[in-house]
Amino acid sequence: MSLPILYSLRRCPYCIRARLAILMAQQPVKLRDVVTRNLPVELLQASPKGTVPVLVINTSEVVDESLDIMLWALQQNDPLNLLLSDQPLSHQTEMMSLINRNDSDFVPSLDKYKIAARYHHDNALTYRQQCEQFIITLEYHLAKQTFLMGARPSLVDYAVLPFIRQFSRVDRKWYLGAPYPHLERWLNTHYQNPLYSKAMTQYPRWLDTKQEFLIGSV
Repeated sequence: MSLPILYSLRRCPYCIRARLAILMAQQPVKLRDVVTRNLPVELLQASPKGTVPVLVINTSEVVDESLDIMLWALQQNDPLNLLLSDQPLSHQTEMMSLINRNDSDFVPSLDKYKIAARYHHDNALTYRQQCEQFIITLEYHLAKQTFLMGARPSLVDYAVLPFIRQFSRVDRKWYLGAPYPHLERWLNTHYQNPLYSKAMTQYPRWLDTKQEFLIGSV
């Protein structure tokens, strides 16, 4: 049986978290690296909305939301128990609540913050302060424990990681002086994980070479 195909863009935070989950799940897929300005016909046929990541599992099953791709991969195999299946339901609910807050509240503010900072708009500070409402929550969690849900990583750590990475890079000088030492320690812990480097590997573009690359294998 053919392996699923993942259409992915290297620096897209949604794609990063999808790739991280696939790697953590040790779920083999064939990666096709794309760019948004020139999406393959095959991707658009599978998912007409034209965003990445897109996971084509077979001709009748396509997953085109990054969190759903993460959940799909970990439901196939979850060797690190990132879904907290051995924890009370309240832990899983809290984990998904943090992810929802990231996706619904933090990311829109982050997008505005990035644009405002890039073009030196006066409202950059306002959007950064909006972002900090979520950052403060994460810092509170990480002051008590190594990862967001406890002593070991869970789905939420990898789901929010690419966006926190972006936040930390918008105004690097300010960030390094900001009162978030536990968040910085958490980021560095992820950066030092060899699987993070694997997730950020640069591949030739599929439209240029028609090369697919196996990721997620043990």
